[in-house]
Amino acid sequence: MLFGDDSLFSDPAWDLSKIDNMASLEEKVKTCTRCNLRAGCRGAVFGEGNPGAQVVLCGEGPGADEDLLGRPFVGRAGQLLDKILEACGFERFVHVYILNIVKCRPPGNRTPTEEETTACRHNLNAQLRILRPRVLILLGAVALQALLDPKGKITKARGHWVERNGLFVMPTYHPAALLRNPSLKRDSWEDFKQVVAKYREFIEPGHYSPHC
Repeated sequence: MLFGDDSLFSDPAWDLSKIDNMASLEEKVKTCTRCNLRAGCRGAVFGEGNPGAQVVLCGEGPGADEDLLGRPFVGRAGQLLDKILEACGFERFVHVYILNIVKCRPPGNRTPTEEETTACRHNLNAQLRILRPRVLILLGAVALQALLDPKGKITKARGHWVERNGLFVMPTYHPAALLRNPSLKRDSWEDFKQVVAKYREFIEPGHYSPHC
């Protein structure tokens, strides 16, 4: 586990430790019924992108569009995220992998409960173990609190790198927050410019971004 003691989430009945590739893990995760969310959605939304990418973006959970299509970040917030990635010179299926804290849509797109995020933590831990990113972008307070600081405030944490054993973590606003409050877009873009700089420093020095 990247952020703490993985034994806190150990469960012999849902042992993913022997799975070492994303395809097999996705097949397993889509059978998960460890919390009540699975009963109220169409199916688990595992994640998508390039499994070999060094940048992972982690959001909160699927919304209505994501639940319908079985893909993360495909609604209005996802369309905005794609524009941000494009401005950074990143392509969804080339430079990044996108996933969420919980894999099933909470009813009415509400915030997932602590019980739900804990139940799904096995799945997330296994994803991050296999992906082994160099840069992890936490989109919003739920991702921040689940992976970095249970009492963290996104308004204070955003824009500040946290380094853990060679992994660089950048909290920033969730794209949905930018839709609700466009004044946050400037700060969010400053955060993503830092991501581009870190990408050039540690991953691809010659990376081209049209706006950085």
